[in-house]
Formats: sequence, C-alpha cells, structure tokens
Amino acid sequence: MQHRPYKEIESLESMDRERKFYRHTAFQDVDFSKDPSLFEGVRFCDCCFLGCTIPDTMLQCISSDSLILPDMDAPYRPFISGLYTPESLYHGYDPERPESAAECFDRRVYDDYIANGKTCGSIKEALCRCMHDFSMSDALEDFLEGYDRKKIVAIMGGHSMLRTDDKYRVVASIAKTLTEKGRLMVSGGGPGAMEATHLGAWMAGRSEEEFDEALRMLVPAPTFRDEGWLETVFEVRSRFPRDERYCSIGIPTWLYGHEPTTPFASHIAKFFDNSIRENFIISVPLGGIIFSPGSAGTVREIFQDAEQNHYRTLGVTSPMIFLGKEYYTETIPIHPLLEGLSRTGRFQNLILSITDNPQEAVRSILEN
Repeated sequence: MQHRPYKEIESLESMDRERKFYRHTAFQDVDFSKDPSLFEGVRFCDCCFLGCTIPDTMLQCISSDSLILPDMDAPYRPFISGLYTPESLYHGYDPERPESAAECFDRRVYDDYIANGKTCGSIKEALCRCMHDFSMSDALEDFLEGYDRKKIVAIMGGHSMLRTDDKYRVVASIAKTLTEKGRLMVSGGGPGAMEATHLGAWMAGRSEEEFDEALRMLVPAPTFRDEGWLETVFEVRSRFPRDERYCSIGIPTWLYGHEPTTPFASHIAKFFDNSIRENFIISVPLGGIIFSPGSAGTVREIFQDAEQNHYRTLGVTSPMIFLGKEYYTETIPIHPLLEGLSRTGRFQNLILSITDNPQEAVRSILEN
C-alpha cells in the first residue's frame, strides 16, 4: 500500500485562517498558543503534531487518529523546523569574552551528548536524537528544493589542515570561484579544509585583496586548538559581511563535537548520527566532489562516493577530483587504485581526475 506524504506546516503564518478542516497534515514546532483564533472551530483529522505547543482547549479539536509528540526535555529541540545558522549554534557566545564559547548552544548540546553517552542507553534520549535528526534531514531536503543538485559541489579534506598551509588558500580559492560561478558549496562543516571551503564561499563576490586580507586575519590561530581560533572567524565575518546572494552548507556532527562547527557556513545541518550526516555529504553534491588531502574520514568518503557512482545510486555520475598528485598517488595511493579498478571494469561509471592546479579542479567541475 502506497502512503501519500503529509503536507507540512512549520509556522502559524503558513496556516489558512479561513480553513476549518485539516487532514493528513504534519505540524512541526508550531506554537498554537500564540494565536488561539487559528484553531477555533477547526477540526484536525489524521494529523501529526511534532513538538508543537498545544493549549488544552485545542485538544478537543484533534481526532483520535492523530499523532501528538510533545517537545521533550532536552537542551535542543528534537522537532526543529529549519536548518541551524552560525548565530543559532553559537547563541550565547560573545567574541569579547572568549571563555563564553563553553556556554554557547552548540557546546551545551555537545556536553549533554557526551554526558548521556555517544551510544546512549536512555530510550528517551535515543528518541530525542532520532527525532532531531529526522527533523534536520527534512529541513535540509526542504532547503535543497530550491537548487539544482548538479550545481551542488562538495570539498572533502582533513580537519588538521592549517590556516597557514598553502593548501588552505587553494581550497578557499576554489570554493570562492565555484560559488561565484553559481555552485552551492558543501563540506563536513568543521575546521581545516572544511572551514576553508566555507571561507571561500563567504568571501564570494569580493576582491582578491579582500580575500587575502581575510586569510591574514586568520593566521594568528592556525588550528582550532589555538587560542583565538573562534574570535578570528567572527572578526573576519564582521569585517567582511557575507553577500546574501551566496550561501554554503556545512554538515557536521556532534560525534566529532570537539571540532567546532565553522561559522563561515551560512546554513548548517548538524546531526547526532554520523552515518546520516555522511550519507548527505556524499549524496547532496551531485555536481561533483573535490578531495583535498585528508585521513581516515576522507578516505571513507572517497570509497563511499566511488560506490555511489559505480551503482549510479542517484541516477547520475558525478566527477571525483583529487587535489594533490603526490598525496593521492604516493602518500595515500587511492587514485591509481580507483583508476585500475575502473580500467578493468571492477568499478564502473567513475569520472576521475587528479591535479595540483586549482584552475583545473574548477574546470573539471564546470565542464561536467
């Protein structure tokens, strides 16, 4: 039996004041107490209420075949109706008080995550995390509806890449150019190569002189473990506000919550379950993935992307660009391995290239 999807309503403003009957509708994170007139004389049948605030007087309007899941006692909203932003994740942080980073929303959620256990034994906490990740998945899909998936591009790479490393500038430059060429950039949303991706997208539309100045402003704190890492990000954001025409999406996880989420990503889909997060990182950027140097996580993502292309899981084949000839042929010789597997037919539908030249990497994406 095929079930039709529920129509989704995520705000009071989305409701029709003239409507007196709702069926097969999912209300998410809606506070009905703010406007009781919206449910006076209204009947709700076969509806879902996820994390909504429902006054007692409204309960009599809801049929018994409806599902009501209340908001739960957690430091985060399990039924969040939209993506995070740097402002929401870092709510409570004051750049003038660096120590306040330990008090921000993102950190409090991570501390709670660790306190309850990465694989928690509490059924209630497990349900909260599942509902949160379901809601976040839904919010991300809603956001991406406005984009051509073949114009979404990811850059993968390690969190340990230094801001002072030449490769950091290369990654940021590639992301800046692709963003200006109409691509939506995606990364794992953390520090290192991931941060460089979003810095480039943040600086889209600005001159090379401004881009260079932003890079210089980050130099005093080369890694996320250095004092001033977060403050320098907010200094750059303040000095160079983002051009609203350009966005980027970071997809981090609290599993690696000790690595701070980059505030350079304009939109953030943060998950508890890393497997859900990894699936999105690979499946969202159908315009191709550029693999800058990285370690275990990046290696896993390479083979995950190769598998997706081999089976054409999403109906398309996306280019795989390896940025760093020596790294991917000698240090971690994945490129010759995949080339050999492709040549012998063991892996099919792979579009492989390898380069040290950022312009070539950009060209490989734009020509796809």
